[in-house]
Amino acid sequence: MRRADRLLLIIQILRRNRHPIAASSIAAELEVSQRTIYRDMVALESTGVPIRGEAGVGYVLEDGYDLPPLMFTEGELEALVLGARMVDGRRIEVLSLAAQDAIAKIGAVLPADLSERLLDVPLYAPRFAPAPDLNFAMDDLSSAIRGGRCLHIAYCDLSNNRSERTIWPVHLSFFTEADVLVAWCVMRADFRAFRLERIERLTVLDEKMPERRAVLMQRWHAKQFFHKKGSPNLPGTR
Repeated sequence: MRRADRLLLIIQILRRNRHPIAASSIAAELEVSQRTIYRDMVALESTGVPIRGEAGVGYVLEDGYDLPPLMFTEGELEALVLGARMVDGRRIEVLSLAAQDAIAKIGAVLPADLSERLLDVPLYAPRFAPAPDLNFAMDDLSSAIRGGRCLHIAYCDLSNNRSERTIWPVHLSFFTEADVLVAWCVMRADFRAFRLERIERLTVLDEKMPERRAVLMQRWHAKQFFHKKGSPNLPGTR
C-alpha cells in the first residue's frame, strides 16, 4: 500500500471513531507495525491535520477537520446499497423514500462504471410486513429526536392500560416484531421503550430536553449492559 493511501485511510479510521483509538488497533486494521503508525501520525500532524494523541489512551481527530470527499470503493458502495435496501424493506414510507433518494444522489455523482455497479449490487434484504398505520407523523418524531425536544404522548401498553407521559426521546430501534422508541420517561424516572403503533397521540413540545441525547444514550447502553449484557428485550412498556 502506498504511504499516501495509508495516510488517507488513517484519517478515515479516526473519523469513523468518536473515541480515542489505539495505535495497535490502527496498525492491525492496516496490517502494518505500530512504529509505522507512529511515524504516520507525526507526518499527518506536520501537515496540519489536528490529531490529538495521549499515551496509553490513543489518537482522536479534533472536531472541525474537513477532508475533501473521496471516491467510494466497491465494498463501500455495496454496504450503502445493502443498508438502503434494508431500510426500504421496513416499508416505512418516509424512510423508504429517503433511502431511495440517497442512493439516487450517490449514483448521480459516480463515474459511469461505478454508477452501473451501484444499481446492480447483488445483495438483497428481506421485505418486512407493511408498517402499521401510526397516529402521528414520523417526521415529527424524527425532528424531535434530532432537535432534542421533549414529547408528550398518550400511550396504550400491551395490557391495554392507557397513560399520558412526558418523555425525552433517545433513539429508534427497528425489530422484526415491532418498531420501538427508546426514551427517558419523566413519570417513571427511568428509561422505557414504546412501541410506535401503540402511541395514540404524540405532541412535540417547545421544551428542550434537560440532558443531551448523547449522554442519555450512554446511560441507556450502560444500563442495558449491566442489566442483561446483551441485546435489550423487545418491551411492552409499562
